[in-house]
Amino acid sequence: MTFQRCITVACVGLLSGCTAPTSDEPGTEAASTTTSAESTTQPSLTTGVGETTSSGSTTADEGTDEGSTTQEPPEPPSAYEKWLKVEIPGTVCGNGSQYKFFVNYKEGAEDLLIMLEPGGACWDYDGCSGKSDLGAAHPDGIPDDLMSEVGQNANISPLIRRKDGGPTSAFNMVFLPYCTGDVHTGNNVIVYKDPQGQAPDLEFHHNGHNNVVAATTYLNKQFPQIDRLFVTGCSAGGAGSIINYYFFRTGLTADRGYLLDDSGPIFPSSGFSGPLHAMIRSSWNVDSIFNTLPPEFQITDDFGAINTLVADSFPDDRLSTVFFQRDYNYSRYSYENFYEANTKDDIHMYWAADTDLLVDLYQTRDNLGYYLPYWRELNDSHCVSIASYQKTDIEEQGIDLGDYIDELFNDDVPVGRYRESVQPDEDN
Repeated sequence: MTFQRCITVACVGLLSGCTAPTSDEPGTEAASTTTSAESTTQPSLTTGVGETTSSGSTTADEGTDEGSTTQEPPEPPSAYEKWLKVEIPGTVCGNGSQYKFFVNYKEGAEDLLIMLEPGGACWDYDGCSGKSDLGAAHPDGIPDDLMSEVGQNANISPLIRRKDGGPTSAFNMVFLPYCTGDVHTGNNVIVYKDPQGQAPDLEFHHNGHNNVVAATTYLNKQFPQIDRLFVTGCSAGGAGSIINYYFFRTGLTADRGYLLDDSGPIFPSSGFSGPLHAMIRSSWNVDSIFNTLPPEFQITDDFGAINTLVADSFPDDRLSTVFFQRDYNYSRYSYENFYEANTKDDIHMYWAADTDLLVDLYQTRDNLGYYLPYWRELNDSHCVSIASYQKTDIEEQGIDLGDYIDELFNDDVPVGRYRESVQPDEDN
């Protein structure tokens, strides 16, 4: 099982790895799927388990000049303020099963929120098979009822709970589940062998990048003109939000862009995160993705450069990273498998040093901000935006995460930078 700690919000169970049940509820009917990577069939839109509506397709406009195309208008949603499942042929989870994501429409909305699901990461047999406590979400694929109204995912954060009345409550919303073990950014099919030599080889599809690109193409049709685009996620979803920000921003047409990378910082490779970056570069084949970026995106030798390169590419966008300075979840993934000294104190020492590097880097760009509270008992100080904003405050500056998000959407003020001082009486 993945490394998880149980927390609650409004009596709904959430997991730090934020994995959902791996099987459908009894009595439900599986939605129809097509998984051929070469199929030209358009995505299917469903209003829930068993109810499917075929979506439109993009075709050449008859009578126009050769080579020109006309995109069909968005397909009207079958429901508003309800999570609708979308399956795109050729998109897959780690085990090769059909990938699926969910859209929640708000009538009349001009803004779009994209949230990427959290859930660990993997680069070996134990992690990708679900046998390790440092593993990845949904090793058996994504259930159709993932976004059930009473489930953990639909209630994971105030940012996607309309009833909370936050700044995103009137947005159209998209939830991109996570089942590829690659922080939504891999491009590799790899075979992992059981180190014990007992279980069969595991063929694993690190297909996160292709899933994101396919979803973005679909969203571009459904939302051809966006006022505010807000990309966010925590943990693996946070890392995926900044890594994929360029692809979202160029694949969609939005007047303004905002990013909240929650607890998925991409630290400079010159620090303690260097060995992790080298490992995932190999297992996830990220070089093939780097090659699709503009030439100025020289990040092969320093993954941390993605922060400033995205900031420079979209200088008017407001981009931020938030995390607890005593995070003891993402930090374990970052260092525990790569250093012999890995007590809790060691892990936090590595994390603090990498945090210093990231803060120094963010100081070089006006549109990069951060919000770094010290500690919260909930969820081992992991993921600031989940559950509620309680205990996310920086008392010395009179602000909590909710205030910071409000400020992030305020285009008339600088992007905020807040770092709480060391609180020696906390996290004992």
